[in-house]
Amino acid sequence: MELKIGIITQVRATSTRLPAKVLRTAGGRTYLQHHLDRLGLTGLPVIVATTTNPDDDPVVHLAEQTGIPVFRGSEEDVLSRFAGATRAHQLDGIVRVTSDCPLIDPQVVAEGVDSWRSEKDENLYLSNCLERTHPRGMDYEVFSAARLLDADEQATLPADREHVTPYLHQNRPGDIRLRNLPWSGGGSQYRLTLDTPDDQKLLEILIEEYGADQLSCAELVAVLDAHPELAALNAHIEQKKLGE
Repeated sequence: MELKIGIITQVRATSTRLPAKVLRTAGGRTYLQHHLDRLGLTGLPVIVATTTNPDDDPVVHLAEQTGIPVFRGSEEDVLSRFAGATRAHQLDGIVRVTSDCPLIDPQVVAEGVDSWRSEKDENLYLSNCLERTHPRGMDYEVFSAARLLDADEQATLPADREHVTPYLHQNRPGDIRLRNLPWSGGGSQYRLTLDTPDDQKLLEILIEEYGADQLSCAELVAVLDAHPELAALNAHIEQKKLGE
């Protein structure tokens, strides 16, 4: 029987470094719409997992306008939110992404899913960011519903609850098989994610002047390679560490 694999993207409007970042716009569309458009091209079902906070009502409205189902759950316990979305949509496998990746490449995600599916191993955790080879903003993780629901039952550390997958990728149960899917196209030093005003500046230029919403990961890397002044706009940003 074919496994039902869905993409769950976590979204909330109350981000600290750039409030309501995914509801800001570039090229006439919100960053969340760009993100959901890209994910839709994978051909997989997409679910928005947001919070019960009224601040996230605009997220729900936007997703529903786009025809994408929404699951609302805990703001802080994101692991329980993912577990709830998984149960509600009766998924066998989950692709976890985050909504601050408006230019995520659907082909990159689809290749990861195909690779995970082909191994037929519910203990396999597969990702492209155990070791970074893609630009930041192309990140995905694939794992079974069984292992996610087990994590939801067993994980007690606050960071495990907030960041969804450390219980899996740090192999706390002891029987998770970890696999990184690397990429040889370069650009791992680049930030194509939306976390600060400087990130927003770069993404806005890429979308409005270079048609980035239509470009693949390789094409985006080529643009940044050719225009170091663009890459320099957010090269100084430090990614938040786990637990910050």
